[in-house]
Amino acid sequence: MMALLPRKRRNPKPSIALLIIDVINDMEFEEGKQLFKQALPMAQKIAALKSRASSAKIPIIYVNDNFGHWRSDLKKQISHCLVDGVRGEPIARLLAPDHSDYFVLKPKSSAFFGTTLHTLLQYLGIRTLVLTGIAADVCILFTAHDAHLRDYEIIIPSDCVASNTLPETRMALANMKKAAHAVICKSEAINFKNSKRHAGKSRTAKTQNLTKKS
Repeated sequence: MMALLPRKRRNPKPSIALLIIDVINDMEFEEGKQLFKQALPMAQKIAALKSRASSAKIPIIYVNDNFGHWRSDLKKQISHCLVDGVRGEPIARLLAPDHSDYFVLKPKSSAFFGTTLHTLLQYLGIRTLVLTGIAADVCILFTAHDAHLRDYEIIIPSDCVASNTLPETRMALANMKKAAHAVICKSEAINFKNSKRHAGKSRTAKTQNLTKKS
């Protein structure tokens, strides 16, 4: 009788993804100067968070507005923000997508509306979303509510989102905490390494453990 060899355990895939929303942005619009002032320190925090997510092999998904340019694509948007001398260039340079990152173009405020995001998340086995980007009181807010309606767990690092003003950001965070049951924390509190360690736990417990240092 042949002895059965023990099966090798596969490393569990992370069930969490980092979403970076609308940061490839020229900010050449009314109130763009005001938003840029709030968004630049945010971008520095997102860059650090992205680096940790990448090291932990967490999927990183850029979701970006097409700004009404229906024939635009990823390369054109990035090139415009990097070489045309626009206000948003410093942020685009800090957060330019890597080749391993995913990219989804959106036509409206929500990252889900009229996009392939939900299909991509299902393919990757993602159940928890870390939402970052701009603006907290518009695109992050709409995305959080749509994510909640689709039964995703939501984490929002408060220092990785921005609006035109700090009071607007605070109001949006309070709304998402109450209505979308989002976990609000500082980016330093997110421990991506726990995403695999707690793979067998309930979704709520898992989300809570992701925002604790080990």
